[in-house]
Formats: sequence, structure tokens, C-alpha cells
Amino acid sequence: MSVIPDDAETPGRPQVPAADHTLRILSFLGRQRGPAPARTIATALGIPRSTAYHLLATLQEHQFVVHLPEDRRWGLGIAAFELAGGYSRQEPLARLGRPVLADLADRTGESAHLAVMHGRDVLYIVEERAPRRPALVTDVGVRLPAHLTATGRAMLAALPREQVRALFPDAAAFADRTGRGPQRPGELRELLRAVRMRGFAEEDGEVTLGLRSVGVVVRDHTGWPAAAIALTWPADAEPADGAAGPDARALELAARAGAAAAELERRIGRARPAQS
Repeated sequence: MSVIPDDAETPGRPQVPAADHTLRILSFLGRQRGPAPARTIATALGIPRSTAYHLLATLQEHQFVVHLPEDRRWGLGIAAFELAGGYSRQEPLARLGRPVLADLADRTGESAHLAVMHGRDVLYIVEERAPRRPALVTDVGVRLPAHLTATGRAMLAALPREQVRALFPDAAAFADRTGRGPQRPGELRELLRAVRMRGFAEEDGEVTLGLRSVGVVVRDHTGWPAAAIALTWPADAEPADGAAGPDARALELAARAGAAAAELERRIGRARPAQS
């Protein structure tokens, strides 16, 4: 005879409610711009206020949250930060993305790379160079200005507009490599608007003259831009006839990068909504 209550086996119902509530509290705090009141946490998650207080107190004992008594708010603690550091050290995104990018490079014959945001820059964490293609500056560990790269533009377009304004408040925030690309906040806004409309980002000689890239954002389970996948190819390698010209090549590679991004999202625990 089973000692597990019947309702614990009901599909969709957590078998350990306290653990479920605890993880939901941590996830909720991780999505906020700052500490939040216990009442807000309880209401947003549908948890009894007394339960929320008890769980927050336990989390505080283990340093996963901190209490700010003057503000009557709760925020993430040092233990949560250490978990994030462990995530970075174990490089799960790079580990999960490497086989996806290797397959993408094999299928397209072009070099593929995976990058994450790092302030105003992108940081490349995976590169799969295609045979007989030139070496790129997007090697693992390299940082490049986000507003000039296809990966950066794909992620910036998925960020809240307020955050983009904070990152690029004025012309002094815009680095330059080849004399191309946006140099003012207004130019970046227009560029990112086009990225949102197309569903992918493009870059043509802004990083290295003679090379083009397309990039697609990779979102995590909260919808946040966790990374971006890009394909880079020599502009002079594009077919000359109009039917298969530069725009057609960019669209083809963007579709391939989009499929790879969807696969990586699946691997990190987020499913894209079905297309109607």
C-alpha cells in the first residue's frame, strides 16, 4: 500500500508544496528590479502571507534572502549569488549550446557563435568555425560592443527599452570599430525596432569589414534574453544572381539560426509558443 497521499500524485500538483513555494519565492525575487515586500510576494504567488513569512525567515537563516527592515522588503542574499556563480563556473549554457552550434555550422557551412550580454558588450562563450572560412574576432572569451554585433543587437532588442536607454544614454556610450553602425541613442532605437519587426538581427561590416552576420536571441524560461546565436559569412562569398543574393542568404541563415535558438531554448528549459 502506498504511503503517498492520493492528492500528491495528482498531475500538476506539487508533491512537496513547501519546496515549491520556496523555489517560486526565489524565482520571483530574481525577476524583480529590487527587493520586494512580503505582502507583494505572497499576493503575486498566491501563497498565504503567514506561509510566505515563515519561508522567508528560513531562507534568511540560510542567507538565500536578506531582510531590509527599514524598507520592510526582502531581497536575494549572498547564498543566491553563490548559486549564480556556480552556474557560471559550470558553464551549462556553453555546454548545452556547443553541440547545437556544431550542428548549425555543419548544416550551413558558416561559422557559428554563442554570446551573452556583459554590460554594454557581448561575451562570446562558444565558437564553431566552419571549414575554409576565415578566422573571426569572435573567439571564446572575446568581448565586443553589443550595439555593433548581430548577437548583441538580438539581445538588446529583447531587453526592456528602459534598460537599453540606461546602457546607451548618450553618444559617449557608443564604441566604433569600422566607422559603421549606430552612434547615437536615436539610431540604436531605430535599429532595434527593425530587429523586433524582422525577428532577427543583422550586421554588415560593423565588426570586421567584408563579413556579415545574422543573430537570433535565446530566451530563458522567464522570457529574458539569456544569450544569442549568430552565423557569420564573407560578404564576397554570396551568390551574384538576384534570386539567391545577399538578402536571400541572410534570410536563409537567419531561419537556420532561429531553429538553433529554439533548440537551445528547449535544452535550457523554455519552449517557444507554437506558431499559428
